[in-house]
Amino acid sequence: MEELRGVIVSYRRGPKTQKPKECLLMFPNVKSPSEASNLLGRKVAWPVKERKCIGKIVDVHGNKGLVRARFRKGVPGKALGTEVELL
Repeated sequence: MEELRGVIVSYRRGPKTQKPKECLLMFPNVKSPSEASNLLGRKVAWPVKERKCIGKIVDVHGNKGLVRARFRKGVPGKALGTEVELL
């Protein structure tokens, strides 16, 4: 299987809170919730080279194929808009 890379779009958040351990990820070839459900349970790493933060895809988010990943440690703000690697 080819190496899949996605982008950290945002933190999971509400009107008054945000959760730095949970991020919304977008993968370029995933366009629907049914395709995104195939990624559930897979591990992701950020940054791609160093793999400092390791997380797991836990749920599908919305109708455009975004997924929600929960990381062991909080992901810093500079991670937003950068790539993650699917392990």
